Amino acid sequence: MSRIELNEEQQAMINGQHGQARQMAMRLLLDLAATAGATELVPISSAHLSGVSPLTGGLGLRQFLARLAEDPQAKVAVPTTLNAAGCDEAQFEAMRIVAPHFKEHNAEIVARYTQLGVRPTQSCIPYEWEGVVTAGEAAWAESNAICFGNSYTGLVTNRESGLSALAAALTGYTPKYGLMLAENRRPNLAVTVTTPLEDPTDFSILGDWIGKQRQPNWQMPNGPMPLIKGLPAQMTHEQKKALTAAAANYGCPLLYIDGQGEVPPANFQAELTFGEAELQKRYAELGPGGTAVSLITIGCPQASIGELRATAERLQGKQLAPDAPPLWVFTSAANKAIAEKTGLAQIITQSGALLLENTCPEVVPYDPTWVHHVLTNSMKAEHYIKSGLNGIPTSVMRLADCIALATGELEIGDRRLEIDASKANQSGKKRPVTPSPHHRVTPSPRHPFTATGHGLPSQTDFSITAEAFVTDTPITLLGFVNRETGVIEEPGHPANGQSMAGKIAIFPKGSGSTVAPYVLLELFYRGQAPVAIANTEIDQQSAPACSLENIPYAYRFDADIIRGIQQGDTVRLSRQGDRVTLDVIKRNTV
Repeated sequence: MSRIELNEEQQAMINGQHGQARQMAMRLLLDLAATAGATELVPISSAHLSGVSPLTGGLGLRQFLARLAEDPQAKVAVPTTLNAAGCDEAQFEAMRIVAPHFKEHNAEIVARYTQLGVRPTQSCIPYEWEGVVTAGEAAWAESNAICFGNSYTGLVTNRESGLSALAAALTGYTPKYGLMLAENRRPNLAVTVTTPLEDPTDFSILGDWIGKQRQPNWQMPNGPMPLIKGLPAQMTHEQKKALTAAAANYGCPLLYIDGQGEVPPANFQAELTFGEAELQKRYAELGPGGTAVSLITIGCPQASIGELRATAERLQGKQLAPDAPPLWVFTSAANKAIAEKTGLAQIITQSGALLLENTCPEVVPYDPTWVHHVLTNSMKAEHYIKSGLNGIPTSVMRLADCIALATGELEIGDRRLEIDASKANQSGKKRPVTPSPHHRVTPSPRHPFTATGHGLPSQTDFSITAEAFVTDTPITLLGFVNRETGVIEEPGHPANGQSMAGKIAIFPKGSGSTVAPYVLLELFYRGQAPVAIANTEIDQQSAPACSLENIPYAYRFDADIIRGIQQGDTVRLSRQGDRVTLDVIKRNTV
């Protein structure tokens, strides 16, 4: 476990001389540094924070920000921007949101961040904002922004969680490890594209497809970093943006495109081919078929000026059809202001579409009494809208087709939305889940097992005995873990339908959204969290929440804890000094 020599300012923070907030933040950063083997903290040029919508951050976020607000010295130390919020407060009624107190909670969260000195951009595309530093070492959360910044700009950032990015923003430092080190920014997956891609949605489908191919045996501690061959020599901003946003769905923090810039030596875990068959298969799977569409969303991540221009061109001189689904276009406040000056906004709104700012399709709590099926042009939106955040079936088509449906030029099944309201998903209820078969190798019931690992420096001795929850597949905490019960709700995941609550959770690491730590915090506040967590590698999603609330945490063991322990075993996770051990006390013989 590394020991970092702190400078005078850092030592003052850890001693509490700069307030409780910075003390908590520095403690969290030192925990992350130790788990990663980092030997120094480096100053950062900027930070970007995720975790703004009440839908994603939830109770965990609101309670944590309230704690920070009690400290008058709690201020960010570097230029810091804020991710997309849960609604456009100026058009709240038009969004028809019925979640109780949502607007008030949204305003509370934005106000708390602003009190900390965060620039309330409320945008998931900080790389498009004027004055935002996109070079040098930084601490960014928001998965699409991380992948875009690392891939196409001079930014160097780890895939920070909302909590770790906030800690870095408060202190002005981050541990130097992971993607901060040049040797870790190497391609680990070879992808060859053999079919022409043009529309941004084509690129979105490619990015998501790459992530879906991940296998448990691939060694990718920093996530998949593909080297993609066969793409156009000159890609548009919109194509790049769609590709990285969708690739980030499954933890990709960085990608390389053959022929576009210098590529470091690779360490390929696999070689994949994406051709016309794969593209058309995904479009066929993602299309709405004959299902009635309730709502069409454009802009996830928030629409660029190029996307707004393409939308306006297709809506020029047209009106949304009376019996067609509503069309909502999401963008940033900065891009909306430009669209208003250039006339693009007027074309969009005069058609009957709703042009929203400060929010994003994936963080809106849709009213389930009328939103039964969403159509979008983004695999990022599809990934999260259908997740446990909203649990709404979501289809994907190209922008032109989405708008043609809205204007009545294209018909897909029955668009009159004659769906029995009694069958609609009710607010607050999650979609039903079916346990998935476990595919791990089961150890012998008579075989003893002990492993030694590492713990967080801020935690002291503990001994926890409980039932083991075990999976060999990363867990997407945000959207695919019920934040009230701890049940995995991800069809196809080997642990689908199983609960982590009250158990010692053993899994490789988290994946998906950088807001995930707030899900773990909420589970903790509700008494439904795991009693301890053991990961095979550092998990930037689990470790920060465990550090803040002293949930026993361990990682990097000297034996394979996933193959050595089976679901339902009684296990003990204990710590004495720096030594952490995980023992099987009783085998599950069922």
